[in-house]
Amino acid sequence: MDELKQMLIDQLKDAHSAERQAIQGMRRCLRKASSPELKSGLEAHIAQSEEQRERVEQALQQLGSRAGRKVCEAMRGLVEEAQHELEEHDKGPVLDLVIVASNQRIEHYEIAAYGTMAELAKATGQEQVAQLVAGILAEEKQQDEKLTELTRSSLLPLALEAAGSGLEEDEEDEAEEGGGSKGRGTRSRKRSGG
Repeated sequence: MDELKQMLIDQLKDAHSAERQAIQGMRRCLRKASSPELKSGLEAHIAQSEEQRERVEQALQQLGSRAGRKVCEAMRGLVEEAQHELEEHDKGPVLDLVIVASNQRIEHYEIAAYGTMAELAKATGQEQVAQLVAGILAEEKQQDEKLTELTRSSLLPLALEAAGSGLEEDEEDEAEEGGGSKGRGTRSRKRSGG
């Protein structure tokens, strides 16, 4: 049982680091986001993550421990990957989708981690810790659903519209350059090339 309790403590320390890194990553995303809905959602999520980090600290205190200096390497990788993706796109609807995609990868990691911690806390009889972690888990699942809904209702239509206007401009440019069958051949090569 002591080994399982120590595993739970280590998992919580990892979660504390993960929340801290995720907050930093979301702050970077907030500066790059265009959609007012996305910005508002990120601000709310940052505030929620700050509260979750505090609840992880409470859970650690319940177990007679504290956060320490542990670094969650998985979250480090997810945040670094998101940072690279942010640099590959200009501000606009497509970058907003990139922000959502990177944040959902982070959410899915957190859902997996908090799910394991909740079960471990229950199994070791740490009911207060289990309740704290289960609450965070439910919030992470809700956040994932909010991101999906925002993508469907707003961000994806805007990105498709922007991409569509870009295709129309390409087609107009080709028509001005001589169009005809040569232009159509160029467009089809463009589309099949990715």
